[in-house]
Amino acid sequence: MTLTPSAHAPETAPAIELKGISKAFGPVQANKDISISVMPGTIHGIIGENGAGKSTLMSILYGFYKADKGEIFISGTKTEIPDSQAAISAGIGMVFQHFKLVENFSVLENIILGAEDGWSLSTSLRKARKSLVDLAQEYELNIDPDALIEDIGVGMQQRVEILKALYRQADILILDEPTGVLTPPEADQLFRILGRLREEGKTIILITHKLREIMDITDTVSVMRRGEMTATVKTAETSPEHLAELMVGRKVLLRVDKDIAAPGEIVLDIKNLRVVDDQGVERLKGINLQVRAGEIVGIAGVAGNGQSELLEVLGGYADGSGTVSVNGDPIDLTGKYSDGKSRRKRGIAHVPEDRQREGLIMEYAAWENIAFGYHDDPTYQTGFLMNNAAIRKDTVDKMARFDVRPPDPKLAAKNFSGGNQQKVVLAREIERNPDLLLIGQPTRGVDIGAIEFIHQQVVALRDQGKAILLVSVELEEILALSDRVAVMFDGHIMGERNPTETNEKELGLLMAGVET
Repeated sequence: MTLTPSAHAPETAPAIELKGISKAFGPVQANKDISISVMPGTIHGIIGENGAGKSTLMSILYGFYKADKGEIFISGTKTEIPDSQAAISAGIGMVFQHFKLVENFSVLENIILGAEDGWSLSTSLRKARKSLVDLAQEYELNIDPDALIEDIGVGMQQRVEILKALYRQADILILDEPTGVLTPPEADQLFRILGRLREEGKTIILITHKLREIMDITDTVSVMRRGEMTATVKTAETSPEHLAELMVGRKVLLRVDKDIAAPGEIVLDIKNLRVVDDQGVERLKGINLQVRAGEIVGIAGVAGNGQSELLEVLGGYADGSGTVSVNGDPIDLTGKYSDGKSRRKRGIAHVPEDRQREGLIMEYAAWENIAFGYHDDPTYQTGFLMNNAAIRKDTVDKMARFDVRPPDPKLAAKNFSGGNQQKVVLAREIERNPDLLLIGQPTRGVDIGAIEFIHQQVVALRDQGKAILLVSVELEEILALSDRVAVMFDGHIMGERNPTETNEKELGLLMAGVET
């Protein structure tokens, strides 16, 4: 959806002004002499490649980091922000890409956490409940205050984060990659909420890699590249192609360039696949699907309709019933052989949907993560011992080929940006030359230059005759990458379509369970 840009008086002081901000982490210069002004009552986008320094800059504004030099002005007044409490006191709220919520606490408990009023918790909860109801109604953020975080979806969790900031009376709201974990309908709802907040005079900074969102919702956009601010333009006076070039420093292909597929023999053959979860709920209800060598089959659907369970059982993370064969040989779906190791031996590689929970161990170094699942590779061995030097060398080579930044194999996974974490997982799995690649949300939280690169790698694997099963909530990505699209709803496959003969509207109806 497109929101109409708002106007503001030219003499109004900026809601936020950063002057000469610099920040280094050891030899890495994350921010270099950055200056930016954000006018009140506007939505200001900040875009840039992964590792460009966007999140670092906003973390300085929110008090998570202290700048090595530079000044911060709030509504024209120079302001020191040594910590997040100071930022909150200055009217700044931040919704992080990975939410800061306590999963076994209720919505209400998360809202007041750290902002309790007085010595009595019950009094704080009672007062907060009324404020929460008022805020939820005013900004269309309706949510059950007694629901546990672990029981609600990511779209609702994001609403909790926004309500948390509003409860603390934030006039300036920073959102870091807010749609990275949302379905298209949830993203549209978020945009409506942001539009409402802007109408109420709130100032919003939106960090995103999605150019369509920038063009649809922002008034002004600033572009960062390699720690520096390269441009600030009015959104109405630019284009996606121009912004992509400013971000990457070269022209970027905003479409997937691929030849027509030439499918070969059946690699993955699924018949009557069923999965029942720990609560006894049937998540997959008799799935039948084939993927051939040299083709990409995309799975479209609203999150929670069985796509995740499909990847999990195929990847060996969950048990199932039915028949699944790879290259004509059946896979054991239950018992001790239903695991990732047995799948890898069968030529199956898996890029999971959640890189931080399932793809990486965040505290471990990049070279250790590269070896996970493949530590019995002979090239990684010296007799009975692991050859750490060989693993590190292999990691350096993979990081170079996949343009991981910074190219430091000893850096912990948690210290890479989200997009570079994704590249580490992709490098580990794709470079194993699998017969079948299972790939979930390949470009979630990834910048435009990295998206182009990842798409090229997936298509190149297809062109080598490999079979690829792709799950993505991005319909544009499904239509652009896939040679065949299967749509899932409520654990069923509603139908298959040729991407050149369908559109987002038809797929959207199938995703809602409507036969077309």
